[in-house]
Amino acid sequence: MTGRLIVAALAFVVLSAALLADVNHPTGKRGLLLIDKLGGTIRFFDPATFKERANIKAATNPHDFALTADRKTAYVPLYGDGVYGRNPNPGHDVLIVDVDAAKVVGTIDVAPYRAPHGIQLDASGTIYVTSDLDRKLLVIDPKARKITHTIDTEGTTHWIGILPNGTKIYATNKNDGPFVSVIDLKSRKMIGRIPVPGGTQGIAIAPDGSRVVIMAMAEPTALVVDPKSDTVVERIALKDQKTGAYKAYFSPDGKWLLTMNSGSSVINIFAAADLHGTQRTVTVGKDPMGFAFSADGNTALAANHGDGTVSVIDLEKGVAVGTFQAGTGIETLSYY
Repeated sequence: MTGRLIVAALAFVVLSAALLADVNHPTGKRGLLLIDKLGGTIRFFDPATFKERANIKAATNPHDFALTADRKTAYVPLYGDGVYGRNPNPGHDVLIVDVDAAKVVGTIDVAPYRAPHGIQLDASGTIYVTSDLDRKLLVIDPKARKITHTIDTEGTTHWIGILPNGTKIYATNKNDGPFVSVIDLKSRKMIGRIPVPGGTQGIAIAPDGSRVVIMAMAEPTALVVDPKSDTVVERIALKDQKTGAYKAYFSPDGKWLLTMNSGSSVINIFAAADLHGTQRTVTVGKDPMGFAFSADGNTALAANHGDGTVSVIDLEKGVAVGTFQAGTGIETLSYY
């Protein structure tokens, strides 16, 4: 093998490993995927101009998604026509979407389980999705498009986070269970609880798997969990916030942690290397719900679910530098 071929082969191996490691921390340059929860639509935008390229109207409202390691396929659960705690007509499908073609290419029916919501993949491509009404975590084979296992979570699990090494999933249970469920993926069983009085909302796993950040519903506090001991090792008060903590996201490069709070238009930006350091706060639109990170690591997008806009944030400067309209109310989004 020539020197050039060896270099190319090594580069491919490194790139492939990076994609697998970051499967649940997506970014890219080809496009921008937005899940319009209030509009019941999957939207595709140009990542440079922020203009809409295409959209898919869903049969019932999507809330969340997961992208495969190559960023070519999205799995989009259809939650139902309501929201958590008020979802009278729950869905039971996960759409398989070709993101470059902006087309649904298949469906995974998870019936009899209802209201699929939070979703993650492991390095092999296995899908994990919550069924909050049935208090289950569903394990899905993407090739067979079938459920292979169901795991009791002992709570109405809404969002989940998986360690990059695929050993454990952490499931938040909102206000019906004051704990985070710890699930061992080898045994497919719940193996522990991390107590959080008042319940929990969002969850974020560091890209290197070193930390788990969970958001306390009862107060504006982020809790840092050591995944080796599954115990809370740090409590981070969120600057300029008065309401319960809502969602947290790590940037794909692991440099930043961004958080948001229920009913607040202020987001918090942390240098992930020092969560007790200076917090910068940025005012965005109404009721932010999701973040996306550009491939160069310089920009974050905040989806303002309450007013149908998306704020553009310069991460180095810690300021909002623009906004654009995107459907009715985006909950989650990502570059791909």
